Amino acid sequence: MLRTLLLKRTVALTRHHSHSVLLRRFSAVPEPASSADAETRKYAGYAALLLFCGAATYYSFPLPDDAKHKKAQIFRYAPLPEDLHTVSNWSGTHEVQTRNFFQPENVEQLERVVREANEKRTRIRPVGSGLSPNGIGLSRAGMVNLALMDEILEVDKQRKTVRVQAGIRVQQLVDGLKDHGLTLQNFASIREQQIGGIIQVGAHGTGAKLPPIDEQVIAMKLVTPAKGTIEISKDKDPELFYLARCGLGGLGVVAEVTLQCVDREELVEHTFVSTMKEIKRNHKKLLSDNKHVKYLYIPYTDTVVVVRCNPVSKWKGPPKFKPQYTKDEAIQHVRDLYRESLQKYGAEGSRGESAEEQKIDELSFTELRDKLIALDPLNKKHITSINQAEAEFWRKSEGYRVGWSDEILGFDCGGQQWVSETCFPAGKLANPSLKDLEYIEELKQLIENEEIPAPAPIEQRWTASSRSPLSPASSPSEDDIFSWVGIIMYLPTMDARQRKDITEEFFHYRHLTQATLWDRYSAFEHWAKIEVPKDKEELAALQARLRKRFPVDSYNKARKELDPNRILSNNMLEKLFAQSDTI
Repeated sequence: MLRTLLLKRTVALTRHHSHSVLLRRFSAVPEPASSADAETRKYAGYAALLLFCGAATYYSFPLPDDAKHKKAQIFRYAPLPEDLHTVSNWSGTHEVQTRNFFQPENVEQLERVVREANEKRTRIRPVGSGLSPNGIGLSRAGMVNLALMDEILEVDKQRKTVRVQAGIRVQQLVDGLKDHGLTLQNFASIREQQIGGIIQVGAHGTGAKLPPIDEQVIAMKLVTPAKGTIEISKDKDPELFYLARCGLGGLGVVAEVTLQCVDREELVEHTFVSTMKEIKRNHKKLLSDNKHVKYLYIPYTDTVVVVRCNPVSKWKGPPKFKPQYTKDEAIQHVRDLYRESLQKYGAEGSRGESAEEQKIDELSFTELRDKLIALDPLNKKHITSINQAEAEFWRKSEGYRVGWSDEILGFDCGGQQWVSETCFPAGKLANPSLKDLEYIEELKQLIENEEIPAPAPIEQRWTASSRSPLSPASSPSEDDIFSWVGIIMYLPTMDARQRKDITEEFFHYRHLTQATLWDRYSAFEHWAKIEVPKDKEELAALQARLRKRFPVDSYNKARKELDPNRILSNNMLEKLFAQSDTI
């Protein structure tokens, strides 16, 4: 970056100097015999100066031998300083560069990093695996990552608890608990999150009787800038404990976490296709009778894919079921659609590969969907045809599978993507309000009215309430249930222009849902998926909405006590939870 800055400065100074030299040169020369000769000499001088500046720049800033396209893009490949770290989220939608990226190996090193940063008043934002779609853990000023603090410290098999370092990934933890016959109560769609990160943003799985993941936390060790290392639980400083469980990384760096586990068990997953009319008739029973359940809606169709999971014991053993279609038969029509689409849009795919080179028959369904979308991502008719093919794929994929909960509860989310997920109350488990289904009906109608090229799926999940005040599912009543609805647009290529166009269309899609649905359903975005508006009025409106739902003043008060210099903050946190003395 330093070289880039110096380069820009050199070019600017050269331009200024050349302009003054030319002025002096032409003021000192007597008038030419003819205007034509004067013009010729003037432009010859310009050309010579331009060549000189170009040569000087090229040889002053040599490129590495392996730099690509040196002649076409000289400046882009100027080498960056070795101490500059580039950190981006998984979807590539948010990226920062920083010179301050710390990875302590133990609590003592973490304490020293936090203490020194606080003394210097330099920011070190806690960042986990970088999976949050909005990059909530990113900061140009500096970051601290606990990937090297990933050990299981203690397992209490009798109490079914586990104490871990916060940098351990979900899959690592689950694998480590297998020999003890334990596992986590619930899972999000993927397993790569660090435990410290997944609890701090209020992540969740699905199951109307199961709370978000932060409710599994029964004790924490926080390294704070102002008070050093503190241990909190429901018995030791309970008010701070509940606030810090879903604390967005702003109250301290989570160093250790104690989690309540459950017995490891096999689940039966049943996937079947339904319609909205059938869902309305069976919704209450589906929520109450199944340990885990979610709906996948396919825009521009009436298809609702229902995925429900229950212990094998409930089925009295694995169900006997012979699928009507093989896996190849279920996906064949999607392959055929891709081959037809390649012919329609040209002989080559989005990356210049021929159909044969892409080995279509080896691609999974989500890979095929990405490639299909990449051909014409904002064409509603094209997206509708893909959605119809997806509906047919699910119809042919109906059936059962049996496996351990950590194997069954995952979900292939597809490739890079923009996503917005909202959470809103849906009544009581014994008496659902059906607001969750009304929300979906309005959302699907909005998509069709506005002709949004909305891909599948619209994912709907449920959780019980959380006692963490900052959780989107926060409620003092244990009987309350909350619905979580996610909308999506995929980023299937690395083409910058295409990604920009998709991004603009997604935010238009998101804005329409916000304007039409959020206030009426008391819907609030997932902390890892909320995007901060650039417009000042929109930002002020968002801040006002957050104050109505969450204890913003209590959170800011705790931040001031534990992190008075706000070294653990970043621009996103400062804007969402603005204070008058923001640094």
